[in-house]
Amino acid sequence: TVISLGGGVQSSVVSLMAAEGLIKPMPDFAVFADTGWEPEAVYRHIDWLAEQLPFPIEHIGKRSIREDILAGTNSTGQQFTSIPAFVRSFNGKPAIVRRQCTREYKLSPIEEELRYLLGLGFGQRVPDEMFVELWIGISVDEAIRMKPSRQKWIVNRWPLIDLGLSRSDCIDWFIERYPDRTLPRSACIGCPYHTDAEWAHMQRYDPKSWADAISVDNALRSTTRAKRFGGEMYLHSSMRPLGEIVFLPIQEQLPTFGEECEGLCGV
Repeated sequence: TVISLGGGVQSSVVSLMAAEGLIKPMPDFAVFADTGWEPEAVYRHIDWLAEQLPFPIEHIGKRSIREDILAGTNSTGQQFTSIPAFVRSFNGKPAIVRRQCTREYKLSPIEEELRYLLGLGFGQRVPDEMFVELWIGISVDEAIRMKPSRQKWIVNRWPLIDLGLSRSDCIDWFIERYPDRTLPRSACIGCPYHTDAEWAHMQRYDPKSWADAISVDNALRSTTRAKRFGGEMYLHSSMRPLGEIVFLPIQEQLPTFGEECEGLCGV
């Protein structure tokens, strides 16, 4: 029994609820698939969680999605930017790049780690009697993201759905128990799925991440992949350079991960 730990609101609450015995059985461990481009607050939060949980956190991730974006490659080194960046095609119409980042930087590393912890070698067939129950922190307000595993030896479970809890319910539960702490926003710093509210929050309260996102957004238009689109590739849906946008204070919005294929990001 394994928790997919993204380091955000929902997966953190699932982990802490499990630690209290509110979700059973007790997990064997949690796995944090690190893309190498999370805000510093997420890494500090993961370190704090490790001190609270009676089960270990496996911190995995061999590549930095940020460095691959700058190199104009995907996780296997191919000339393909795997994030869903926004582009202006040669006919001037907006489009979005095919997204494979969740599978390449989260799901595949998790599957590889699970196989290793099951004692299986590369390419070795998983015995029929062996399986993993993988807990994913999707709440009822994001139920559209629930998807079965593509691997027959992995059975996905959504404990928050079972309990009927929303994202705001998770926040309330956490505040009641840890009133002096806040839960971080879990997502790559330059994720094109950020809402304007999330960009506005970063612009005002996390200047280091904001500067990093701007630098990558600017560099994005010089990658080999971007040149195929006439150099018009952006992190923001307005298809304007991120550094030129002034985001006004916006009421909190739910993360826009509805089109994210594996249901592992932003939780």
